[in-house]
Amino acid sequence: MRSLLSRLVPHSLKYRIFAVFALIILLPFSLLNLYNYQKIESLVQKKISEQSHEQLDNLHRSLDDQLSIAFKTLIFLEQDSDVRTILQFPARDNVLANKELIEDKFKGLNNSFFLYNPSVYYTLLDLNGNVYSSYPPRYPLDYDQILANPHFSEMKETNSPYLWVTDDENYVSRDITRSPTLLSLYSELRDNRNRTYGYARVSIDFSFWFQSTQQNSASDQAYFILTHKGELIARSEPASELTAGAIEKVSLAPENGYWIDKEQDSLVNYSYVSSLDWYLVNRIPLNILFNEIETLKKQYFVTFYGITAAFIAVAFMIAHAFTRPLAHLMKKMRDAVRKDLRTRLPEKNYKGEILELTRTFNAMMVDMNGLIGRLKAEERQKDAVHFQMLLAQMNPHFLLNTLNTMKWIGMRNKNEEIVEICLSLGKLLETSLNSEVDLIHLQDEIDLTKAFIYIQQIRYSNRFEVEFSCEEGILYALVPKLSLQPLVDNAIRHGIGNMAEGGRIRIRVGLGGENGDLLVLEVEDNGVGIEKSKLAQEGRKRPGIGLSNVRERLRLLFKDKGELETIPLEQGTLFRMNLPLLLSEPYGGNRQIIS
Repeated sequence: MRSLLSRLVPHSLKYRIFAVFALIILLPFSLLNLYNYQKIESLVQKKISEQSHEQLDNLHRSLDDQLSIAFKTLIFLEQDSDVRTILQFPARDNVLANKELIEDKFKGLNNSFFLYNPSVYYTLLDLNGNVYSSYPPRYPLDYDQILANPHFSEMKETNSPYLWVTDDENYVSRDITRSPTLLSLYSELRDNRNRTYGYARVSIDFSFWFQSTQQNSASDQAYFILTHKGELIARSEPASELTAGAIEKVSLAPENGYWIDKEQDSLVNYSYVSSLDWYLVNRIPLNILFNEIETLKKQYFVTFYGITAAFIAVAFMIAHAFTRPLAHLMKKMRDAVRKDLRTRLPEKNYKGEILELTRTFNAMMVDMNGLIGRLKAEERQKDAVHFQMLLAQMNPHFLLNTLNTMKWIGMRNKNEEIVEICLSLGKLLETSLNSEVDLIHLQDEIDLTKAFIYIQQIRYSNRFEVEFSCEEGILYALVPKLSLQPLVDNAIRHGIGNMAEGGRIRIRVGLGGENGDLLVLEVEDNGVGIEKSKLAQEGRKRPGIGLSNVRERLRLLFKDKGELETIPLEQGTLFRMNLPLLLSEPYGGNRQIIS
């Protein structure tokens, strides 16, 4: 937990000042203002919703008036003696006279001051197969078909004097109305003895009524009529739509209320009409409600954050005056690491405590440079001693083998071979004892190697052959002394030493690398190979030191630029030594490099 906090807390002084200001002042103040604006928006929503519900109540009352018209006209028709006589006794007069009288009654109802409504349609049926209507029908009037309407049957089955149908199929001519459904009141006409003498259907074109009532409403609002099942049956604007989520939520809602439709970004108010099982819905876009508030909020926050930015800029300038010397010191310390502590701070630019800190830093750099110089000198001395110790390990090793060879030759017979062996051994000993020279010419190293090979051929009775190949112009390249001889010694002892005949060693010297800047020395034999040689040496008490000696000397002389590779072959082993190409006098070419 503490490590996490240490990562989150800024370490720079100016960023700490900014973090404190943001956490203690800026963030709480911003959250408080956002909370206040949300409260204002909630109050506005509530106020607008109350106003919208007043409009829905007016619409509700208007709908009740339409229902009242249907009831009143039904009562007038039922109580009119002429209408009753025609329906009860249609044979007293001819059909045309009866139809003309009924139509006059319909016109009188439509022209009535209290009942005037052009979107109400009347249908009357007697019990003798006659139909009378106040409208041009969409299809020819068929008495049996109309009487077979399931709504009449439902009314009879429930023994109800009337029945409201909210989704009655529109039967009026399309020239008059194109609404898909009508709101119809089905009723039986009964006399004073409660005997049925006819049927009536009074229909209201509620879509026409609904759109006509909303002509003067705000153009940015939309009104809808929904059934309790969620069916959208009327809308104030043909292009207006309610989302499926809004319809579902309204159909499951209580009688009155409001909510926010985030999908359409609007405020939805609704009112329940219990007599018809309908919902009157009003939708108001939120951008209309909060347009002025959003503008005010944007202006406020732009001003607030502008002042905040100015304050932060001033705070950063003040903090910069304190942190700039420290940042400069930190940069110089990084430079000191990259430039081996050879960096100094200018003391004339500072005063007071910063000046003392600068002087201390410069003094520390001087002391550290001196300490590092002494450490490097000691390290070089240690490397030189280590190198001489490694080189000294070679002398007893060669001397032991050579003297052992001379002993067996002397025991066999006396001849001139001993003289040659002694001369070759003298070359090797003279070179190894010269501790002042680490690098010699390649030509001299080859001569020493040939001297060593002569001794070994005498020892092994010339059972192997040696082939030399060297590119021109590199005989005066510098190589570590006695670096090739251990590779040849290893090839003889662990490769071809136990072969009765056919042993062969190839020594190749050439250039390598992408730019020809490497000297490559290879010693290849056709002996038993690495794995079999290891099995044969399992009982040996003293481990070999030749190859490890060469690798360590390459590391001390050339660091990571010199390497010795051991490569197994199908028959035998290949030793490859790579080291930088260092050419010395008397070579007179362009690659005259001395290290």
